[in-house]
Amino acid sequence: MQRFLNPRRLAAFGVAVLAAATSIVLLARPADAAVGLHVSGTNVVEANGQTFVMRGVNHPHVWYTSQTSSFANIKALGANTVRVVLGSGKRWGPSTDVANVITLCKQNKLICVLEVHDTTGYGEEGAAASLDEAVNYWISQKSALVGQENYVVINIGNEPIGNTNPGQWTAATSAAVQKMRTNGFEHLLMIDAPNWGQDWTNTMRSTAQTVWNADSQRNLVFSIHMYAVYNTASAITSYFDAFRTMGLPLLVGEFGWRFNTSEVDHETILSEANARGMGYLGWSWSGNTDPILDMALNFDPNQLTTWGQRIFNGANGIKATAKQATIYNGVTPTTPATTPPTTPPTTPPTSPPPAGKACTATYSILGQWPGGFQGDVRVTAGSSAITGWTVTWTFGNGQTVSQAWSATVTSSGSSVTARNVGYNGSLAAGGSANFGFIGAWNGTNSAPTLSCTAS
Repeated sequence: MQRFLNPRRLAAFGVAVLAAATSIVLLARPADAAVGLHVSGTNVVEANGQTFVMRGVNHPHVWYTSQTSSFANIKALGANTVRVVLGSGKRWGPSTDVANVITLCKQNKLICVLEVHDTTGYGEEGAAASLDEAVNYWISQKSALVGQENYVVINIGNEPIGNTNPGQWTAATSAAVQKMRTNGFEHLLMIDAPNWGQDWTNTMRSTAQTVWNADSQRNLVFSIHMYAVYNTASAITSYFDAFRTMGLPLLVGEFGWRFNTSEVDHETILSEANARGMGYLGWSWSGNTDPILDMALNFDPNQLTTWGQRIFNGANGIKATAKQATIYNGVTPTTPATTPPTTPPTTPPTSPPPAGKACTATYSILGQWPGGFQGDVRVTAGSSAITGWTVTWTFGNGQTVSQAWSATVTSSGSSVTARNVGYNGSLAAGGSANFGFIGAWNGTNSAPTLSCTAS
């Protein structure tokens, strides 16, 4: 989505999607050692082979760089991924805070999709950057990106071709992918469609195999943006079916909601994506010039809009379907899950895990600001596997918990109880899981003593 572009202007291009019968020769990803997030068949998987389905939203960071609390707020509502808008300097930015953005993602246990927005509508939008210019930006940020392949997906350029000569997309995208690989990037690359991302000419649908073949690592995921062109279930399912038939990975990198009958059929997107195990990233968290697409008013998670309530809390929505990346579960792979926090965490105990069906819990403060802080709790099983855990503590200085993720957290006065959710209760002997929360404090913010019980 272009910040200054109302997707309804694209409704004029809402032509019927025509199926293109093509003869495809599929090439498999080479059998080399996996580096971080990568493609296996039509799935995105982690380095340990665990399938990862992106469930998240877009955050317009480049225009609102001070809204860093958005990462924690998006996580608290259940997301496992955030697509972060960056600028190359051609139109917006330049975003020189990539390392900090990645840290925010990792501290909040989110997979980070980073995209250059300046390419939006190239060929039709005179100020837009080319994909080649976008690659030059990524090269300039390489030191912040290399080594982050477990946590970062690089979306080379947002909606990189407009409606003028969309056929140029194939060669431009192939060249961009090859230039990324030549310059040493081993990340999973996300590839946006032309036609302002909506591919109503079926250019990406028809030539995706050519782009796939251009990647020496066969490590791409194609991204369709669904707005007014996709206002019927048949338009959505036929597009999804085409990529499934080709055996190529696809996700919905942006989409809005049906606020009138001519707009995107978001119900079908959500249900079909869930049924097919496809990722989706809704547009967008807050700050749109067309505020009907905001999920939270004024970046306030307590002011969710109709769209925000729907995508986070509705059927097939984020809270019901998102699973945190296993890189953050403290089990595998062995790469550290987070960067060092800006505020020194509470020192964990050095005693060994307890024997038998038991658990321990350690408490850390990852960040602190006037009146608020972000906490993290790590639960570790004892010498036997466990199927569930409960952590309790009592705050000693009047602190309170306002939001939490990866655990069901309840409070009664100063007493807090946190119980595992469905995906992180079962831990192998010595295995660990983390949950986090946003809290309030005033005056003193000392660490409480934790108690952990296992089942």
